[in-house]
Amino acid sequence: MKLNLNQQRGLWWTISGALILAGIISMALSWNQYQAPLKPGLDFTGGTRLQLERDCSQPDNCKTPIQITDIRQILDEQKLAESSVQVIGQDAQGVAIRTKDLNQEERTKLTEALTTKLGQLDVEKSQIDTVGPTLGKQLLASGLLALLVSFAAIIVYVSVRFQFDYALFAIVALFHDVLITMGFFSILGLTRGVEVNSLFIVGLLTIIGFSVNDTVVIYDRVRENLKYGAKRSISETVDIAVNQTLGRSINTSLTTGLPLIGIYIFGGETLKDFALTLIIGFAAGAYSSIFIASTLLAWWRQRKERGSYMTATDSSPEEI
Repeated sequence: MKLNLNQQRGLWWTISGALILAGIISMALSWNQYQAPLKPGLDFTGGTRLQLERDCSQPDNCKTPIQITDIRQILDEQKLAESSVQVIGQDAQGVAIRTKDLNQEERTKLTEALTTKLGQLDVEKSQIDTVGPTLGKQLLASGLLALLVSFAAIIVYVSVRFQFDYALFAIVALFHDVLITMGFFSILGLTRGVEVNSLFIVGLLTIIGFSVNDTVVIYDRVRENLKYGAKRSISETVDIAVNQTLGRSINTSLTTGLPLIGIYIFGGETLKDFALTLIIGFAAGAYSSIFIASTLLAWWRQRKERGSYMTATDSSPEEI
């Protein structure tokens, strides 16, 4: 398979522009509804955290591990289906639940239902507390700061290793990946009530690392072809570089994506949205490395070459 990317770069840019525009519209609608571009989860809004463990000193109380489906069923009955659940502790005899802010009556009702299902709980090892919205704001600020620092570090690294225009279009590709992932989850938030939490920020940072790695491999090949290759146009050079690394990009994406699909299907509710974040982001990253970052670089270099040629032809013979 051989791609002639730059002959149809308008098509690749239109596809990306349409996906990003749909995401931005969704984020605007989400802001109107949730006062945030994506539906915020408990990490950002605050809520109640319950950590409960069975009392294994009671006869036959810990014969079987806690099943997360049993906890989900209870939460559905209490109209708390959007809560996050994690089975914890040795031999899976404990459970951690994060849910919306509950008053005293709701907490009592929930713990009674859990006690009926799970058996006697260990009072000394169990705790119920509140995560306030202040912590949520701190998490959000820390996550955004981490994103900005990573962008700045990537600009410095790619500029030093290549040139500044390489770094500029690598960052454009990263924004492309982040915006498509955020737009996808914004649509899921509006249509299916999917919330984002601190794991979503972790997912975005992971996507940035994966995407820039693939872009750097293509840029490295472009630089080598420019240095040692025959005199070709920049578009031809970029097309050759992408085709030389295409097999690697596809194989890397497949070997990374298949385990994530497995985690999405079998990883349970806690990891499902995190795996989906990475699947969407990695797919967008593979696309942007091949179709966006490389074609933008070729377009920019062609524009600069035409500008230099026009400047030279406008000069007088003595000046040339």
